[in-house]
Amino acid sequence: MTDAAPPAPAARTLKIDFVSDVVCPWCVVGLGGLEAALARLKAEGIGAEITFRPFELNPQMAPEGENIVEHVGRKYGSTPQQSAANRAMITERAAEAWPGFQMRMGEDSRIWNTFDAHRLLWWAGTVGPEAQRALKEALFRAHFTEGRRLTDPEVLADAAAAAGLDRARAVEVLADDLYAADVRAEEALWRARGITGVPAVVVEGKWLISGGQPAAVFEEALRGMAGEG
Repeated sequence: MTDAAPPAPAARTLKIDFVSDVVCPWCVVGLGGLEAALARLKAEGIGAEITFRPFELNPQMAPEGENIVEHVGRKYGSTPQQSAANRAMITERAAEAWPGFQMRMGEDSRIWNTFDAHRLLWWAGTVGPEAQRALKEALFRAHFTEGRRLTDPEVLADAAAAAGLDRARAVEVLADDLYAADVRAEEALWRARGITGVPAVVVEGKWLISGGQPAAVFEEALRGMAGEG
């Protein structure tokens, strides 16, 4: 008589709301860490359904944006030297968390208003979770890798096309101000729930993992949350 094989782990799919902005470098780090953790947890029967939720770091930003060094100096009191050191540190963290992602933040980079980007992400979410995830990455790359202007409808439409979405429909969404009320309502909802910084990873509507955490931190936390049922 042979020993029976151990039972397979019970499947558990966690509902995750990833509250973030597309000009937030720590959101790149956080998404990379989260997805790496989920890849490791797959063998344990733990998966996730991720929905990207809107958060604007700079809702009052003018259409022409602001130089990154001037922006962090004004907002956080950082010197140009501190700003450069911080960019280098985040670039290193992003490379570790998301292999293959190229973050190219320099002293000439700019910060943008992202309301229209969030409207486009909302539309992508109506297409499906895979489409929204693809657009999220395309927008990250447009900003951090290519240094493109995220207030330009053509840039946003290009990102939609790069994500495999219908470019012509993306142009229509941007031109008609569609989903603006949805985005504003959703932003207000997360602020009302106490979210003041991103990334904020909300699991099953009751647990919060804050910041651009390493994969190991996400892995341990999600394993515990899945075990609590």
